[in-house]
Parts: sequence; C-alpha cells; structure tokens
Amino acid sequence: MPARNGALPKRAAAAASPQSGGGAEKLAIRGVAIDLYAVPLARVLVDAKHGSHSHFELVTVTITLADGSTGTGYTYTGGKGGHAIAAVLEHDLAEALLGKNGLDVEGVSDFIEWHLHYVGRGGIAAFAASAVDIALWDLAARRAGLPLWELLGGERGDCRVYHGGIDLAFTRDELIGSVTGAVERGFEGVKIKVGLPDLATDADRVRAVRAAIGDDVTFMVDANYAMSVDRAIAAARAFAESGILWFEEPTLPDDYLGFARIADATGVPLAMGENLHTIHEFGYAFDQAKLSYIQPDASNCGGITGWLRVAALAERHGIPVCSHGMHELHVSLVASQRHGGWMEWHSFPIEAWILDPVTLVGGRAVAPTSPGTGVDFDRKRLAPHRIGGASVGTRGV
Repeated sequence: MPARNGALPKRAAAAASPQSGGGAEKLAIRGVAIDLYAVPLARVLVDAKHGSHSHFELVTVTITLADGSTGTGYTYTGGKGGHAIAAVLEHDLAEALLGKNGLDVEGVSDFIEWHLHYVGRGGIAAFAASAVDIALWDLAARRAGLPLWELLGGERGDCRVYHGGIDLAFTRDELIGSVTGAVERGFEGVKIKVGLPDLATDADRVRAVRAAIGDDVTFMVDANYAMSVDRAIAAARAFAESGILWFEEPTLPDDYLGFARIADATGVPLAMGENLHTIHEFGYAFDQAKLSYIQPDASNCGGITGWLRVAALAERHGIPVCSHGMHELHVSLVASQRHGGWMEWHSFPIEAWILDPVTLVGGRAVAPTSPGTGVDFDRKRLAPHRIGGASVGTRGV
C-alpha cells in the first residue's frame, strides 16, 4: 500500500492533513448525517449477472466539523444492500468518528479500515467507508477553496468519456438507437453489455453496433463476469473483428490468472476494477491479470483515498486509470491524473439528481469548477425517494 500521502500531490496532502486549517478542536467531527434513497430508473436495465435494475440506491453522508464546515460523500448500489450500508454507517462508524480530526483524511481512512477489518474487508464495509472518505475530501476541497480535480494536481478539468449502457435486454433496434443516440449527444466512445446465452447473438449485436457507429467511435464491451475462461476466449476472438478497445470483466474478477489466460490466448485488451474493493485485490490484479485498463470505483474501493492509491499503482504499472460509475465524481478524479484514461458515463443517472450536472464539451466530460467535489444533491427533488437515514451529533445544513 502506498505510504500515507504518498499518492497525493503536495497541495492535496497539505489540505487533507491533520495540520491543515488550524486548531484541532475546531476541526473535530461533531456530526454525521446519513440519508438513504431508492431512486427509480426510467426503465428496467439488465445485464448478464446482476439481473434487473428498476432503481438504484443512493446513500449520502454529511459530516459536520466543530467550526460548522461540512462535506458530503456518497455511495450507490444497483438496488440491493443500501439498508446494510446505512446501518454500518449509523451503528458502526458515526459514533466512532465523532471527535476525530475531519481534515486528517488518510488518517480517518486508515482508522476505518482497521475498525471494520474483521467484519468487512471489502463488501458492504467498503461502500460505507467510501462514502465517509468522499465526504472528507469534499470538506477538505471546500476549505481549500478549490475544485477537487485542481486540489489533486490536475492541469485541466476535463477527460475522455464514453457512454456505458446497461442494455443486454434491449432489442437489436433499441440497442442501435441507444448507441447512435449517445454519439449524437457528443460521446466519442460507447460500451454495450454482452453475455447472452448464445455467443452468436452477442457477436451479431457487437457487429451491428460497430456498423451503426462507424469506425471513428471508440467501442468497448462488458460481460459483467458472466463467462467461463474458455467461453471468454471464444467471445474475445469473435468480438475482436469489430475493433473493440477492451473486453471488460469477461470472467470472475477474482480469477486473476483466468484474465491472464484470456489476454494471452487472444491479445484482446482486458479491463476490470469495479468489483475490486481493497488495494490488495488491485495489487493482485496488476501483478497477475495482464490488464490493459483498470477501472476503480470510488464508491466501493475506499473512496477518493482508495481510488488515488489504485491510480498510483496503475501509473507504476504503465496502465491508464479509468473509472466505473458515479461519473459526476469520477470526472474530477480521472481529470486529475496524468495517466487518466476513459471515464464511464454510467446508466445510473446520479448526475440528474445534483444541482450542477456534468457537461460534455467537444466530446470530453468537464469537471465542476466550484470548491469541493461539485456533487451537491438536490435534496428537495430526492425527498420523495428517501427510505431511511439517521443523524448522530450535529446535523449539517
């Protein structure tokens, strides 16, 4: 694991440190507020292994310091586990965080890792820890008066972006309409789901998409770990003729050597990361899986601190760091990295529920310029979808 602050530029390390901002008393955490929402999707979305999504869950955490400053973080699910994440936050973390220095971001991150280690190396605990970490980075960036990407040393506040569909249940015509619509909206890359029972049908859909979007649009496919290694090898060979940039999660994310077999047998670039939750899992993936792209998700890999640690490992391995999900936050993270790759514009539209949604300019996603993460939720619109929450100590406004 990178040393404390070892993955951070000097300005970010200074802002997210126990020495930043003056006396320890006014920086002490005095309140933790948790809110859980079930947000409906416009249509049911389906992939090969997660099943049907009628809604996504959003868990937000607002942390208040003794001086009244606040920061908000969040995580999300595909519709299952939100109550458990909120319970970990309420019963196992909120009280334990009170009194800690809210600007000691990495110190709090390390505390949470060991506080929950026995019951949660990854899984639900990682989602809860990530939400807290994002809140603390939001707070640190707000106090520094800088947008997150600039605090992290980014030189430009935009990045490459592709549209990630959850479209396995789409008819062929719906699929073509979806990808061509994304290109018309300004996306220079698209990704579709694969993993149907019949490989020939998968391959036909892939060829149809390539024909519809033309040769100049970047194209990826994602199996959501639905295939055996042997089937993934056959699929990769079938998809390769359509000029895909990568084949994402062709098989189980824990089977690092299986990924390597697929890469060796086909030469097709592979990507994964959304189901890796600890820095150790990412380390094994870098060392064994022969990946071409890595896709950490700050909602479940330890928040921004965890994402940056993965990014540092990726740079050492010469691999572009990309992202999965929550594009309204990841735009700032990918934009901050010299080796930033493609940001996924996810089909769970969290950005539709914030006050300043992400924009596309010239085919690139543009990060917010306001201090903090730029992810300010529209609580009034979200209110009808709130299904739980709790408040410990002082609740921020």
